[in-house]
Amino acid sequence: MGDSSNNRSNNRSIGRIGESAASDYLQKNGYLILRRNFRFGRYGEIDIVAKKSAELCFVEVKARTSDLFGRPSEAVGYKKQRKILAVASHYMAVFNASESKVRFDVIEIYYRKDPSGQIAVTGLNHIENAFTA
Repeated sequence: MGDSSNNRSNNRSIGRIGESAASDYLQKNGYLILRRNFRFGRYGEIDIVAKKSAELCFVEVKARTSDLFGRPSEAVGYKKQRKILAVASHYMAVFNASESKVRFDVIEIYYRKDPSGQIAVTGLNHIENAFTA
């Protein structure tokens, strides 16, 4: 049986690498990163809050090694979307952004581990308007 705390630590590490790759991609494509890992109590967090032109983008990042068990974006189901919407509403209230045009995106990150355990991003897919409020 595996060590669950080690798995959580490994997943967090992969998550951070994926979020960094997604942030770099967004910046290179004209987005301003406003926040990373914006948390709202029990509702959870939004991985990246970005802005492009007048549009506020709430971005969920999902990382996988392959599509063997489905695309990474498929992990952003109804329940996860409701949590993201709740956190986004809180963000907009806190930062007085209720008049902003809003979009919900998913960025799929594909990666591999080499024999030494180093993680390398091998692909990225940006899904704009992945879901709506």
